[in-house]
Amino acid sequence: MRSYEYCFREALPDVSIEGTISEDSSFSIDSRTVKNHEIFVALKGERCDGHQFVKDALERGAVGALVARDKKDACLQHISNDLLRTKVIITVSDPLQALIAFATCWREQFSYPVIGVTGSVGKTSAKETIAKMFAHAGRSYIASYGNQNTQIGLALNLLRMRDHHEVAVFELGINRRGEMAQLARMAKPTIGIITTIGHCHMEGLGSLQDIAFEKRDIFKYFTERNIGIVDGDQPLLSAISYPHPVIKVGYKTTNQIQARKVRFVDTDTHCIMKIYKDKHEVVLANPHVGTIHRSLVAAAVGHILLVPREHIIAAIQEPIIVASRFERRTLSLGKGMVIDDCYNANPESMKAALAAFQEIQTTACKVAVLGDMLELGVNSPFWHRQIGRFLRKVTSLKKLILVGNMVRCIENTVPLGIEMICVATWQEALKQLPAVIGDREVMMLVKGSRGVGLSNLVAHCTK
Repeated sequence: MRSYEYCFREALPDVSIEGTISEDSSFSIDSRTVKNHEIFVALKGERCDGHQFVKDALERGAVGALVARDKKDACLQHISNDLLRTKVIITVSDPLQALIAFATCWREQFSYPVIGVTGSVGKTSAKETIAKMFAHAGRSYIASYGNQNTQIGLALNLLRMRDHHEVAVFELGINRRGEMAQLARMAKPTIGIITTIGHCHMEGLGSLQDIAFEKRDIFKYFTERNIGIVDGDQPLLSAISYPHPVIKVGYKTTNQIQARKVRFVDTDTHCIMKIYKDKHEVVLANPHVGTIHRSLVAAAVGHILLVPREHIIAAIQEPIIVASRFERRTLSLGKGMVIDDCYNANPESMKAALAAFQEIQTTACKVAVLGDMLELGVNSPFWHRQIGRFLRKVTSLKKLILVGNMVRCIENTVPLGIEMICVATWQEALKQLPAVIGDREVMMLVKGSRGVGLSNLVAHCTK
């Protein structure tokens, strides 16, 4: 394995390195959480400049810092020489571009499979299921942390790759045109997954066709030796002629990996999973359609990489808990449960959450707190009205709190019989909750785009 210093000098001929970079080091961009084996990367953000926190990061135990050449003197002048002598200082022209170039160079030395996961919905849960499958099979793997799926997040995770790993799985997320090609150039995935295409980030990406076009750039550097995995039920993905092999997953019988005879029992999903000619009865610990999709793509990866079927089935049947993705939490304002699905929202994920909510069998009063779906562009009113119409299928829903501005478009399409309150902010919604809940047992779904701040509401009303 090449050294960090070798890759720095290979990717950045003008780099200056003072001190020795340990091969056990990793990289961090947050001075508040930096660990004593990490090198702090001073990035300039929208609100503040990381160079302001170099001293704090080094005093907290960071083994070094990556800084801009024109800001080096200013950010190091107040740090004692005794402390600096124990640290490595890496100086470059642009820390962000240096981090990306360095990570790209570092990744190129590894020949084991690299899996890239993208899609409008279900990236993180698919990645976590795939990782769990490798753990079941006893394979040494690396998976990206949380939802670190931007260029910066991907770079930090690529730099965690080591020789002893047998496989890597990274999440790739975009909200602007051209970003997927950049991520693909960095990660060079050998297996690419597109979970599904939905209406999200439309202000930055355009129409559904544009989104599909951008997502398909995950295959930009593929050869005939690489394999793509796509949602075979979506023509935007399945009707394309790819120059490389593709495995299609979904409900249709034309897919190589299929979910058949799907039925919901209490809080579980029962189905027959067909992996090419083999059939397996599986029970998935969630009535959410996303649970089926993440299981199908994991099964496809397992098939490609020759993971024994017993490990595939065991992994997909285990519950996957991902923060704020249909996560069950105990209500603290009264009796009952909160289903926290407020990581983000678009029309497809909103409908999927409501459909899963409907399938949950309970005697508790069902309440939904729904926030704006952001970044939908000029068609935003239409998509919000569609959610109101979809509520006709959620017959068990009794009470509804709408939070934001665009959700007011839902008001006129909400079915009769659902008690409804509309407020502008999560703080106002929180004030309304005690009266809505009363002394009854409730099951409450919370779903909306991150910008609405419903995660704050969840934090205030759960244990």
